[in-house]
Amino acid sequence: MDIYLRGRAGATGAVPSAPPVYIDMEQFIVLGATPPRMETRKVQVTGGSTFTVSLPKSWATDNGISAGSVVEFYPEEDSILLTPRSEEERAEGSLDVTDLEGEQLKRAVVTMYVSGFDIITMEAARVTAAQRRAIREAAQGLVGLEVIGETSEEVVLQDLLDSSELSITNAITRMRLVSLSMLNDAIDALVENDEDLALDVAERDDDVDRLWYMTSRVFRSVLRDPSTATEVGLPREICFDYHSSARQLERIADHATKIAEAALELEEVPEEAADALVELRRGSRDVVETAMDALLEEDTEIATKQANEARRRNAAIKERAREVDKLIRELDPQQAQLLGLVVDSLSRAADYGGNVAESALQKAAPKP
Repeated sequence: MDIYLRGRAGATGAVPSAPPVYIDMEQFIVLGATPPRMETRKVQVTGGSTFTVSLPKSWATDNGISAGSVVEFYPEEDSILLTPRSEEERAEGSLDVTDLEGEQLKRAVVTMYVSGFDIITMEAARVTAAQRRAIREAAQGLVGLEVIGETSEEVVLQDLLDSSELSITNAITRMRLVSLSMLNDAIDALVENDEDLALDVAERDDDVDRLWYMTSRVFRSVLRDPSTATEVGLPREICFDYHSSARQLERIADHATKIAEAALELEEVPEEAADALVELRRGSRDVVETAMDALLEEDTEIATKQANEARRRNAAIKERAREVDKLIRELDPQQAQLLGLVVDSLSRAADYGGNVAESALQKAAPKP
């Protein structure tokens, strides 16, 4: 359990790992978690200059805190997060995979990784060769996760990267570059009938997924452990904005993959339709680029202006997408169906850029 020291009456926060206790620095009211309970504390002065406040005994007892125990303080603007000091231990988790195979087993590995386990043991009475392959394939798609031990009854994986070595900012910057290059190349593959380029786009989706899972893992660690937030070097609110935006970039990559898949099915795109799709792609990219510029911009006035511009461009893209859709309907029915999906994917990519713009506006907004 953690303690928040808040600087304004009524301010609240949350840490998923344990029910927090909030201490209001003006009224010195301790608010328990669920079920809520209220206690009061008075700030004392010791040694003529040191302010002290006592901890709720029940909270201290539950967390093994007694005389001489050391606690850690993490300042967050007008707040201080207090948590018991814990020994450096790697989080270990195990999972019975007897009834899991294929994609279900891969998903289980991803879930354990994103949840924050540093050492993951996949157990069964007998781990089959197919299960071992699935576990290895899942590990290869995750940043820092490696198989460190195997027996007939288990496969042990370990995250070999320290959270302080991971940067959410670098991850979303890389996701931005890869997802938008995928979108660009997917349309090129479509209009140029380039099968190799289409296959390359689909392969790059794994790179974006890998960065997305890493971002999710770091974000959950930041919420759970205040020391991780310190190592990452970003306030948790900004981590949330970046995590939300990373999700939008991952979805853009998914739609680029869908366009690449359509390119593999179509042999030729009429010139007028091809030109319209290239134009629509340019508009969608502009929305995402402008929104990401706003998200990463430190000047709040510039960020707000860029985010609003991205939203305006997104509204224009919707109208242009409807026009392109009408043009495509006049084509061969099979072509029209596949190209209609392409138009939808480009429109959705712009929408995801609009969502990033919303996060940028929240990040740039004044704090209450």
